Amino acid sequence: MSGADRDHHLLSVDEMYAADAAAIASGVPGIQLMESAGRAVADDIRIHYTPRSTVVLCGPGNNGGDGFVVARLLEAAGWPVQVALLGDRAKLAGDAALAAAAWPHQVLDLAPEVVADADLVVDAVFGAGLTRAVDGIARQTLEAVAASGARVVAIDIPSGVDGNTGAVLGFAVQSDRCVTFLRKKAGHCLLPGRAHCGDLRVADIGITDRVIESIRPMTWENHPDLWKNAMRWPGSESHKYTRGFAIVVSGGPETTGAPRLAARAALRAGAGVVSVACPPDALRVLAASLTAVMTRVIHDVEDLQTLASDRRCNASLIGPGNGVGDITQRNTLALLKLEKPCVIDADALSVFGDTPNDLFAALNRDCVLTPHDGEFARVFGALPGSRLDRARAAAAISGAVVLLKGGDTVVASPDGRATITTNAPPDLATAGAGDVLAGIVLGLLAQRIPAFEAASAAAWLHADAARRFGPGLIAEDLSDLLPQSLRYVRDQIS
Repeated sequence: MSGADRDHHLLSVDEMYAADAAAIASGVPGIQLMESAGRAVADDIRIHYTPRSTVVLCGPGNNGGDGFVVARLLEAAGWPVQVALLGDRAKLAGDAALAAAAWPHQVLDLAPEVVADADLVVDAVFGAGLTRAVDGIARQTLEAVAASGARVVAIDIPSGVDGNTGAVLGFAVQSDRCVTFLRKKAGHCLLPGRAHCGDLRVADIGITDRVIESIRPMTWENHPDLWKNAMRWPGSESHKYTRGFAIVVSGGPETTGAPRLAARAALRAGAGVVSVACPPDALRVLAASLTAVMTRVIHDVEDLQTLASDRRCNASLIGPGNGVGDITQRNTLALLKLEKPCVIDADALSVFGDTPNDLFAALNRDCVLTPHDGEFARVFGALPGSRLDRARAAAAISGAVVLLKGGDTVVASPDGRATITTNAPPDLATAGAGDVLAGIVLGLLAQRIPAFEAASAAAWLHADAARRFGPGLIAEDLSDLLPQSLRYVRDQIS
């Protein structure tokens, strides 16, 4: 495990509990961890805010214990602080009881009126382990916080956000800042939870990297550190075929836009040669609009298989603009029969909606499926759990890498590894952006980058290119911005 892996790990709630337990078993007292957590939050507040009327809302568990520490430290620094508790102070147990005992002042009952005059609210009601909907007086108080206009700092995660799934359980406040500990949780990165966190800081509370290694997490926040060393950069001996030969399958003349977007993206991503394989009636349209991308006419599935069988061909993409019909299904199975890396997107996924097992039986671990939510549901049905859970289950079912597109794109491998992409701007919600993403995956696969790393890299590069453009983005802009994103990644390699 590299240091970069550790830095970008995402923990499940159970893994965080396991890390706490392992640290305590190694001799670190639980109250010491709580004191460290509270100090990290208090320090963050003092860095970003001046003293002001502050109310710390505490729950009955360890998150509330962290809140008592924050209140004590802020008051010691001269801040005007009140504490309100959900439940009975006398019923607090363990480290939370110890932290509460060190608060020498009155503890108010949690209620909407306690935040009426607050300029800053510290949300320590519920942590990442919440599993039921927020209701009753807790919900009423959090709703009052949202209506108050006060600044909000959340401890661990905004109350009401599920730490594993990012789902909002009943109600959650929009925090301005959030301080979590050791590592982010998946719920900090998955939507809608990510949108509730505000500026997120991860604080060190004294749990060692060795503890993380013992837990062996399998989820990461997508970042170049995870895959930059798998990237291929041309050298002095490179030529177009050593850089990779990729094929994009096109449909008829009415739907050539999608394969053109994908083919250009594959070239920009680094493939040395890209050919669009098209039926005869689409040749004129494609040839008139493509320059560096070549065109090859295919009359039937045998022609496609012959083209893709070329020993120089490294990877193929099928689906964008292909149509949902028998031809697309036959072409997809013909490509997969060659057992080369293949990107299955759009129509090439939907066409197997009634016969998904036919697709799964033909796939291999070098293939990448790139569905949006609708296509995912057609092929995999209503799998339970979060987007992370569903993508991971789909990868295990299909035996291929699954890139589930969205504002929180998840890439999952059959071996259980997964990344969550957090750098995608809303500007990516534009027609054709998915075709460009599929093309980037293709271009990286053609360079012999492993499927999981290629898909994760493509998702990050696609988002980074969009971020560089900003408002007004259309799909055609993305490929021309890829060189800047690629240069950034290359420059990070020491």
